[in-house]
Amino acid sequence: MKKSYRVKKDQDFKALFDAGKSVANRKFVIYHLPRGKDHFRVGLSVSKRLGNAVTRNRIKRRLRHLIMELADGLETQDFVIICRQGVQDLDYQEMKKNLVHVLTRADIYQKEKL
Repeated sequence: MKKSYRVKKDQDFKALFDAGKSVANRKFVIYHLPRGKDHFRVGLSVSKRLGNAVTRNRIKRRLRHLIMELADGLETQDFVIICRQGVQDLDYQEMKKNLVHVLTRADIYQKEKL
């Protein structure tokens, strides 16, 4: 994933948490905020409670891969994905199902984007 597609700066995270709207399911919480960019930007947050560094990095790699897989249907806004307890036990397809569910609830992802 290109750096231009990532939320990296602390001020961007703070803006998302302060002014953004949140949507959640059992495995993910998403904060999203519309921006005037021509593409989406995503930030990932995986707590130390979910496991050691190897486990957390595996979760982030899977999430980045899923985001790029779903990129054609994503709206042009900034969002942060926060992982909840239990994500580390999901396989790839279950993670994708949960992520699509919460992105759809947040009106960020549409399967058939025109």
